[in-house]
Amino acid sequence: MAELGRVNVLKIIERTDHGLLLDRGDGEPLLLPQKYVTENMEFEKFLRVFVYKDSEDRPVATTERPLLQVGEAGVLKVTGDHPRAGFFLDWGLSKDLLLPFREQTFPPPEIGESVVVAVYLDPKSERIAASMRIQRHLSDEVPPFSSRDEVQAVVARETDLGYAAVVEKRFSGLFYASELNAPLKIGQTLTAQVKNVRPDGKIDLLRDTSGYGRVDAVTQRILQELEARDGFLPFHDKSPPEDIRETFDTSKKAFKQAVGRLLREKRVEMTPEGLRDTSHKKA
Repeated sequence: MAELGRVNVLKIIERTDHGLLLDRGDGEPLLLPQKYVTENMEFEKFLRVFVYKDSEDRPVATTERPLLQVGEAGVLKVTGDHPRAGFFLDWGLSKDLLLPFREQTFPPPEIGESVVVAVYLDPKSERIAASMRIQRHLSDEVPPFSSRDEVQAVVARETDLGYAAVVEKRFSGLFYASELNAPLKIGQTLTAQVKNVRPDGKIDLLRDTSGYGRVDAVTQRILQELEARDGFLPFHDKSPPEDIRETFDTSKKAFKQAVGRLLREKRVEMTPEGLRDTSHKKA
């Protein structure tokens, strides 16, 4: 049976003037409106569509893809409000997503602001909505990750221990303040490393990857930036860690390790003004 709020693969059962009728698995046809129908669909038997409810609360299909599906959490932008219902969020579809007042945290969001929310299906109304109370909507399954795996994480809120995060849109993670060399920003999306998966399913995260893999990645980033900036970068041993983080998305320690490698390989030289590409200098 087709799942509301999710992408489904459904069989085409009829073509009408209003669009395509799809088999949603419960004996009732599901409409894909004509505006989403393309010529190549004439040759398809199955379609990947997102299923949600239209303005009249009828299940309907679309070929548009939402930024988040039911069961996922991430960052969405506030586009408007309703005095009795809540705020509306842009989630990638022509119909905005409602963030009800009861699902907001303090302080409430403002129009134009980006907020971290979870998308859920209300069990009573079967309406898809958003919630800033994301913890209650994250997966309780055991995360399929191991130590040192790289994952995408969204910083959700600050806690007494550090920063709670959403891992791969579904799981609960934590960056410990004691292991960070700079504050994180709420709503920030970053690549992190799994330090440990706890018995309760929570994931301990590291801001930076470790070992040779980290040095390799930072080294390549430095070389790319040198190429893009005519062979010179205004960074050296006394550069502020926050400036290095903003440009290279890494810690000052990792930056110095990568520069050390490049210096040993004689691919760069350090001057009082900054880092210079030696091959660029010869040219």
